[in-house]
Amino acid sequence: MQAEENKRRCKRCLLREYDEASYKEKLERVLLLMKPNEKVDDALYEKRLKVCRDCEKLLEGTCLACGCYVELRAAGKKERCPYHHW
Repeated sequence: MQAEENKRRCKRCLLREYDEASYKEKLERVLLLMKPNEKVDDALYEKRLKVCRDCEKLLEGTCLACGCYVELRAAGKKERCPYHHW
């Protein structure tokens, strides 16, 4: 029970410690907090994510080339793929 309570309060957990719903909720919250002028449009976002999905460096939402969370990096206007795929 104590371990379960610690997971809910943890500010710096590893991805393996998140359940899928919690990870998705945190990701969506960060994306919502981004200013509209900092984000690419939905079409470009989806195009970038498709490139990442097809990349061998993608593992559980993380880019093994640079360590970023691809869904967050793909949303940023100033962000670039470390392999220049987008």
